[in-house]
Amino acid sequence: MRRSAGRMEKEMSAQAVVMTEVAPTTERIMQVGSGFLASKTLLSAVEMGVFTELADGPQEFYQLASRLGLHPRSARDFLDTLVSLGFLERKSGRYRNSPDADLYLDKGKSSYIGGALEMANARLYRYWGNLTEALRTGRQQNEAKDDGGGSPFAALYAEPGRLKGFLSAMSGLSRASNIAIAEKIPWDRCDTFADIGTAQGDLAVQIALKNSHLRGIGYDLAEVRPVFDDYTEANGVCERVHFQAGDFFKDELPRVDVITMGHILHDWNLEEKKLLIRKAYDALPSGGMLVVYDAIIDDERRENTFGLLMSLNMLIETPGGFDYTGRECMEWMEEAGFSKAYVAHLVGPDSMVVGVKG
Repeated sequence: MRRSAGRMEKEMSAQAVVMTEVAPTTERIMQVGSGFLASKTLLSAVEMGVFTELADGPQEFYQLASRLGLHPRSARDFLDTLVSLGFLERKSGRYRNSPDADLYLDKGKSSYIGGALEMANARLYRYWGNLTEALRTGRQQNEAKDDGGGSPFAALYAEPGRLKGFLSAMSGLSRASNIAIAEKIPWDRCDTFADIGTAQGDLAVQIALKNSHLRGIGYDLAEVRPVFDDYTEANGVCERVHFQAGDFFKDELPRVDVITMGHILHDWNLEEKKLLIRKAYDALPSGGMLVVYDAIIDDERRENTFGLLMSLNMLIETPGGFDYTGRECMEWMEEAGFSKAYVAHLVGPDSMVVGVKG
């Protein structure tokens, strides 16, 4: 009996589906499972100053290995691994930085973001070794691990050298998003702003550089003032942006047109998050805006892998912090009284949630 054309078409379609299905492999499993090998190679390269050493131009193998103090046994493997990973390029036996590494990993450039990687190397790398314990106990695993769940910032703020490195790392991690915020918010409708948890002050600086009519405040604990003042002076905005010392849980927030919180909200538990949002609402005038940004997790919790990993990092680093979705943050803002809230992508994994006070 002859098969009908319709039946044959269905059978052929089913066969095509089978033929186009990708067979399971171990590649992705091994790539992710051994990802720490590539990570530590890059972190060590930043620590040893590989990219800064090559900032002035290519070097041949023996010269570069000698200047970096590499042992002969592993020097070529190390440098060629960086080539394979795309951070170095090699031509005629001479090594040079890739464009990305040259722009962002040379300590001599203002675009340097290696501070965040330096912090990851010095602190986070070893603490993430305790992720399984953190997942089973819910306890943070950093310097404050044995302090009964104390603030992760106490140890950092107690030592000026460590604090300066941490604040610089935050600037490097945040700069691209800070520049985006300086451009995307309708600043022409505003006169004043305050950046809460300002750290080194890069968000305040980028807003001021892009909007010459604005006057701003960098709000943080008193220990931050010297680093903030140096940074605003170096960027030429110290006459329009000043520091205000305070504890944002204990003290009132500055009364300004716009309040920003960059990579702040995810440090705290749900009750503390809501408290900060309510305090911002109380400090803003009618029409004022609260701008919150983090590595906002997509509402379906499937796509922003970095945001989800950052939430696990909050488990490692804080007593109760976690990252969150845009929908969740908008709900918290509306609960506090904001009449309107929306989410807008910034760069990479970062997005901002903007609440408008009616």
